[in-house]
Amino acid sequence: MTTSRTPSPFAAGETSLIVKLPEAEPIVSPWRERFDPSAAYGVPAHVTILYPFLEHARIDARVVAELRGLFAGHASFEARFARCGRFPGILYLVPEPEARFVALTEAVAARWPEAPPYRGQFDEVIPHLTVADGEDLDAVEREVAARLPVVAHARSVSLEVFDGERWHPEGEFPLGGKLGQKPS
Repeated sequence: MTTSRTPSPFAAGETSLIVKLPEAEPIVSPWRERFDPSAAYGVPAHVTILYPFLEHARIDARVVAELRGLFAGHASFEARFARCGRFPGILYLVPEPEARFVALTEAVAARWPEAPPYRGQFDEVIPHLTVADGEDLDAVEREVAARLPVVAHARSVSLEVFDGERWHPEGEFPLGGKLGQKPS
């Protein structure tokens, strides 16, 4: 299916850190393809850990090694999406537990304070999986909510880079330990 795109809200060289959630794709993909602008640029179903992260030109072997170590210090975990939430004009799925995603965001932001989440626009980090961006989201919410819950596994964090046309994975950083266990 070809989706018409508006001018990109992203700049070439921007990066982000996300937890990809393929288990949610069957439920959210039809709606994201129609109503989430990031999907048209190659972003899969995900919970954002940090956007924007460092400019791509700043990501060198040292940064990659630090990301690898930082994420290895956080255990992989299961996330359950059983309900929808709303921001103005945005429908999203609420992850439970939220705290595990917040901890990942806070760890990255503490290490790279020059890259605050969402450029520091918001006082609070609210983890979410965006389903649709627009108006009159009630029908979308009814359809999505009827298919919940979905359980997903956060096993790694992906570094994504925008090349001016699409987002592409640049690196994958496994979370430590077995699913649900703290690394030793």
